[in-house]
Amino acid sequence: MPSKNKDQSNRYVNDLRRFAYTQTQVIQNRSTYTLLGIAILFLLGVAAAVLGFIIHEKSEALILVAAAVIGGYMAMNIGANDVANNMGPAVGGKVLTVTTAVIIAAICEAAGALLAGGDVVKTVAKGIVSPGETFEVAKFQFMMLSALLAAAVWINLATVLNAPVSTTHSIVGGVLGGGVAAAGFSIVNWTTMSKIAMSWIISPVFGGVVAALLLFFIKKKILNAEDRLAGARAWVPILVGLMAAAFTAYMSIKGLKKIMKIEPLDVVFYSLIAFTIAWILSRPFIAKRVANLVDDSKKQIYTLFNLPLILGVCLLSFAHGANDVANAVGPLAAIVSTLGEQSQVAAKVSIPFWVMVVGALGIALGLALFGPKLIATVGEKITRLNSPRAYCVALSSAITVLIATYFGLPVSSTHIAIGAIFGVGFLREFLEAPTRKSENKKSGDVYRKPRQLVRRRFVFSIAAAWVITVPASAFLAAGIYYILIVM
Repeated sequence: MPSKNKDQSNRYVNDLRRFAYTQTQVIQNRSTYTLLGIAILFLLGVAAAVLGFIIHEKSEALILVAAAVIGGYMAMNIGANDVANNMGPAVGGKVLTVTTAVIIAAICEAAGALLAGGDVVKTVAKGIVSPGETFEVAKFQFMMLSALLAAAVWINLATVLNAPVSTTHSIVGGVLGGGVAAAGFSIVNWTTMSKIAMSWIISPVFGGVVAALLLFFIKKKILNAEDRLAGARAWVPILVGLMAAAFTAYMSIKGLKKIMKIEPLDVVFYSLIAFTIAWILSRPFIAKRVANLVDDSKKQIYTLFNLPLILGVCLLSFAHGANDVANAVGPLAAIVSTLGEQSQVAAKVSIPFWVMVVGALGIALGLALFGPKLIATVGEKITRLNSPRAYCVALSSAITVLIATYFGLPVSSTHIAIGAIFGVGFLREFLEAPTRKSENKKSGDVYRKPRQLVRRRFVFSIAAAWVITVPASAFLAAGIYYILIVM
């Protein structure tokens, strides 16, 4: 009898578990459908706005609406995937919650796109293809439409698979594939393509090295110093000044091109001023914070990096919105430039304000709807982060972009940020690895296997996604172009 009651009880428990699982799946599906519904409403709103306020001939209206909708779709995918690189470290360092990070990033990204977004973009996507003056306008429109849709689909797929990929490389691959399908391999600028291929290696490695060096310095001078409080008082203001200088230069070069033109010497001058001001202002602030710490434990010292980190990721998001909005709406602006009485493809085109609004709103909305998942992946699943490590990732991103820009190397902010996260993780493995001891039964010394502080599966999966981004987007674009031509 007891056995029968026990079996019946187990059945009840299993039924309850199945019911709970079913309820969870229903809630998740409802949430997914709600997010997709909001995204579709945004795209329908873009289509309606274009039809209502942008007047063109009937034959041109269809391609304009299609380009605007696909541009909005691309912008949402950029927000869902690329912005995670900026906010992920702050979330992983437990400085910001995912919700707070999404709100801050959405505001900063939209502000960067609208206030300092790319005023001029090359219609040939930064020299990837050279259509020339004799290139047919209709072919050019289909080429850009194919590139935009292919890049958006690829980034969407990568986001679903939890893989942070370069949106810049995605649109580059789309333009490459569409260009080859439209006019053959002769249209491609292979010098530029070789530089982009080089950046697959240069970006993550350089970002990882810079982040590892910064973290090693912080450990040496502050976290592992004999007097941590004295080390923090002396060096944290300098690190704050260094971040201020780096981001002043970063914003000057990458984020404020539309507002003002700044010469290289001016960038250096403004950066030195920013360093000095930040260092002077942060000294009493850090001294007061140090005096109020409960003790000199590492966890207490970590809190000193919270505010500089938050300011840093805000500036990164602003600069990202200003710089990368062209990836979403550059091809759309190129298509707009060919409408009306245009008889040939222009070398450069200005982005109309309404196009910038589509890009800014799309990035912010995509981040809010679909960004949290990838933010958590970047911030928490590759390696464990805290405030100093996340600070090193943010500062490394700015420094690496600056150095690459100076030498004219095309690098991806995505690759740099992820490389920086790997860099701090592998440095921790190296520093925390136990020394090999020969086994000795009398002393009890045995060899301890080093801990793996970086999840290896993310190394290979992310690297694979990076390598195939350009060819995947290219093949998708070529296929879409042929479909459009047949239709």
